[in-house]
Amino acid sequence: MDTTTTAPLGLRELKKQETRQLISDQATRLFIAQGFEETTIAEIADAARVAKKTVTNYFARKEDLALDHQAAFVASLADAVTSRPAGESAYAALRRAFGSAVAAQDPVAGFAGPEFTRMIANSPTLTVCLRSLHDQREQALAAALAETVGAEPDDIAVRTAAGLLGTVHRILFQRIQELTLAGLPNAEIAGIVAEEGNRAFDVLAPSLGDYPTT
Repeated sequence: MDTTTTAPLGLRELKKQETRQLISDQATRLFIAQGFEETTIAEIADAARVAKKTVTNYFARKEDLALDHQAAFVASLADAVTSRPAGESAYAALRRAFGSAVAAQDPVAGFAGPEFTRMIANSPTLTVCLRSLHDQREQALAAALAETVGAEPDDIAVRTAAGLLGTVHRILFQRIQELTLAGLPNAEIAGIVAEEGNRAFDVLAPSLGDYPTT
């Protein structure tokens, strides 16, 4: 029997997490109401009832306040590859993980709701930041694929495979955003994107369906 338990957080750490979440929540509320570019750090600090320095201690950049799940997003494709069961190709693992994310209407996959999605679309800064996160996610995927096949991270075959697989996820993420901004509810979006996702992955199946299985 597995007797492993997770140690409870100390009061100090718990307080820090609560403060971080409070700042993030207040920042998001203001960004949606006023616009990202128009909202200042001072306004966020006032709304969260903390010092301006506290905000910058928790969030190094203003963009981090709006996109505070960056690490999970960047690592998502690589994690799907590294955690896949033996014998399953990276392609199959990524396709399966995408299907699960759509079924769960996961915000990391793009199901962020109309207000949040519109906030990003209306902000040049956040649009550029999101594009950079897609690039970082593809790079992390390339590193995971390289480790899987025993190649260097700059191996052209690995980079090409990561680029193609990353592009499918990028396009489908953008599709979810488009449908969200068009006013469709998440449940309907999930149904549409599940079918479109299958068609998109089918395009890559002939060349990447078995890559790599080792």
